[in-house]
Amino acid sequence: MAHKRSLKLQCPTCHKPTTRQNPDFPFCSARCRLIDLGKWASGAYVISSPLRDTSDVPDTGKTGGSDDD
Repeated sequence: MAHKRSLKLQCPTCHKPTTRQNPDFPFCSARCRLIDLGKWASGAYVISSPLRDTSDVPDTGKTGGSDDD
């Protein structure tokens, strides 16, 4: 007989238990949803830009110095 795993879902803002059936999921309430939205709007949360792999860029031999020698 297969055993069904149950996950304990928590609100990312206040860490109270929540369910997938909650209309504010993954948050436990509209208040926590608005707190999270405010953090995004204020810049508290940011998505970093992708890191560039410099090993694929050909080396031109220039060091970035001036040509005024």
